[in-house]
This record gives sequence, structure tokens and C-alpha cells, in this order.
Amino acid sequence: MPKNIAIVVLGASGDLAKRKLIPALSRLYEKNEIDNCTAIIGSGRSEFDDTSFRNRFDISPEFARLLSYHRGMKGLKEYIEKKGNFSRIIFFMAIPPVAYASTAEELAAEGFGPNSYLIIEKPFGYDYQSAHTLNHRLARHFDETHIFRIDHYLAKEAVQNILVFRFANSLFYPVWNSKYIDSIQIQAFETLGVENRGAYFDNSGIIRDMIQNHLIQLLCLLTMEAPVSLDAEDVRNQKINILKSIEVRDCCRYQYLGYLDEKGVAPDSTTETYAEMKLSINNFRWAGTPIHIRTGKALNRKGTEIGLKFKKVPRLLFNAADILEPNKIVFKIQPSEGIVIDTISKTPGGGIQLSNANLAFCYRNSFKAEIPEAYQRLLLDAIRGDRTLFVGAEETEVSWKKFEPSLGKGKLKYYRKGEVPGPGLTDDWIDFEKYISVCE
Repeated sequence: MPKNIAIVVLGASGDLAKRKLIPALSRLYEKNEIDNCTAIIGSGRSEFDDTSFRNRFDISPEFARLLSYHRGMKGLKEYIEKKGNFSRIIFFMAIPPVAYASTAEELAAEGFGPNSYLIIEKPFGYDYQSAHTLNHRLARHFDETHIFRIDHYLAKEAVQNILVFRFANSLFYPVWNSKYIDSIQIQAFETLGVENRGAYFDNSGIIRDMIQNHLIQLLCLLTMEAPVSLDAEDVRNQKINILKSIEVRDCCRYQYLGYLDEKGVAPDSTTETYAEMKLSINNFRWAGTPIHIRTGKALNRKGTEIGLKFKKVPRLLFNAADILEPNKIVFKIQPSEGIVIDTISKTPGGGIQLSNANLAFCYRNSFKAEIPEAYQRLLLDAIRGDRTLFVGAEETEVSWKKFEPSLGKGKLKYYRKGEVPGPGLTDDWIDFEKYISVCE
């Protein structure tokens, strides 16, 4: 663990710092992942002294002593230097995405150099050209190895376990291909509408907000080839290979009724709040396997799941009548993390009666340790300089190239709040609600 670290939260007076970043750093301090040699500096346009800044957060007095505040960018370098000689200065940009590039340029102009690192939130651009421009402007002043682009889905324990499940178990690796898997299905549902994010969301839409980044990252981990090592670049290269192989086959866009009345939403908006996509991966492992993704707001429940539906057994023996359900593997990403393997088993008693039986692995039942919150893990990795769970510049640009043609295209359909739109691009969806109670 590097010593003498300074962590600077730019936009420290905002909601992200209060709800996520400072609490995550506080937990790292409690777990001795950062020590009293660490300086945590808030920076923003609001006027705070150290005491009033610390009082914004529900933190221990011991951790509070690490916190201080500096208003604005001017003089920030000198302010940090007076606090100590730091081996690494990490800037977390908790600021609007439109300010990422200009803020990086301000940091460089202020004199922050080779020991400086940037953490930036999604969205990384609005389309391919804006992502390319952002990456180019950042690269003028900061090496790519010093830039950490956060996709907080990658820090979820259930997501990280996908690679372990695939490559550490000889039981599954041989069947992870189109010969045995009939379809791949990913869904991410939210019950809330846009709430107080109407202005942002209306300029984005669910494809930009969820599919192009979070859900495609899940797909990459699920389908990529085994990297030669767990080094960040080796993992990233395999994800890029998948991204280059993806083809968007079809897309349906929907908007919930009442969306136009939300605060910040244009009265004639055609922004989608729900989308369903059909993809393919054009490589030898996955050729012919359809991939379905659906995600949206104001739906019937909250949850993110990945499902693999295997091909049916032949119409012989126990399946002579062709009535057996195919086997499935379901990754429950949130809220109740776990993995469910759906099998067929004999029902106890005379004769041969078959029924579905689940083999379930649940995090909360299997491990006593606390499951770290995503920002806690990501901040710790950034402090260590481990970029494995962060997104690279090329990844962002390749992903935008694939999904840009679908942005805002096609006829918009409508749905009521609390309902799942349909019929969409397939009627063969895994019944994910069947697994809701597993791991709760």
C-alpha cells in the first residue's frame, strides 16, 4: 500500500461526496486500508472552513482529522504541499462530466505532474466523437495509466465473481460457448422514474445511461476469452476483443407515460426510459447465440440479473414429450447477490416424476465478512494503482462506436409505470422473478 497519499475530492460540496465518497473513505480508514498519513482534501466553489466541511458528514472524530477544505483551484497545489510531501495525489472528479477535460487542464496548469492521478465518473462522453475528444484532451496532460474511469458495476462482488466462476471451475468452462448455450439474457430494472435527474436523463436516455457502459461491461466479463493474467491490460484487451465483435441486431425503445411531466424533461422529448436490444457476438465461441438486453425505469421491480439458458436435452428418455425446461444459470447482481443453477431432479416418491430444483450460492449465507460498497473497493484500487476494475480509453470509444447508431433511432413506444413493456424482441425471456426470493 503506497504511503503518504493525498486524496482530493473536486466538487466536495456536492451530493456524491456526501452520500458515497467520504463514507467510503471513512470505511477504508476503519479497516486500516488508509492511515493517519493520508490527507483528504475537499475542493469546490462553496465556502467552508475545515470544521464546517467536516460537520457535513457522519464520521468519527479520528477520521474527521484527516479532512480539510480548500476553495477553488487557485493555490491548491501550494495548499497540498504545505500539508506534506505526498508520493501520490489522487483527484476524484465529483463534478459534471462537461467539466472533466477543462478541470484536467486546470490541474496541469496549476502544476500537478507525474505523481497525480485522476478518477472520473461516467458518462465518458456523449457519443463516439465526444468520448474521443475527452480522451485526447486528458491524454495531453495525464498518462493513460494515471486515469481511472469508474464503472461502479465492475466493483460489485457478484460481478467480479463472474470470471472466477468461469475460469476457476472446470465444471463450467467447457460448456461456455454456443454449442451448449442457447441464449444470453441481461436485465436491469428500476422501480423509480427519473426523479430529480430529469434534465440529465433527458439528454441521455437509458441506452447511454445503462447499456453502453454498465450492461456491456457485464457482457464482456461473461463472454470474453481467458486473459493470460489478471493484469489490468490483459483483462482489458480481452474485453476490447469482445466489444469489437459485438453487432447490434435490433433495438426497441419505450417511454413511460408521465415522463413528459417530470421536472427538467422537454415537453416534446423522445428520450427512451426503457430499451430492449438484441445483439450477437461474431466470433468462434459465440457465433449463433442471441444476446438479449433490457433495462429501464419505472418498472415493476428493482433488480439486475444475468441469465444463460442452455439448449434443451434431446426428445428422448425423460424428455420424450419435449416438456422439460432447459437448464439455466442466473447471476443475481443486485440486490441479493448470488448464483443460481436451475436443474431438473426427480421428485421423491414412487414412479418417475421430475421437477425443477435450484442449486444456489448466496454471498450473505456463505461469507461472514462485510460485502464492500462499490466506491469503497474502487477507491482502494485507485490508491493501490490497480486499474483492473476501471475502463480504458479504447474501451469507451469502441463501445460508443457500436451503440451510437441506435441512439434516438426507431419508433418510440409507451408503457405505464409499474409495467414491463412488451412484446419486445423475444418472448423467450428467462423468468427472473422466479429467483427473487433466492438469497434474500
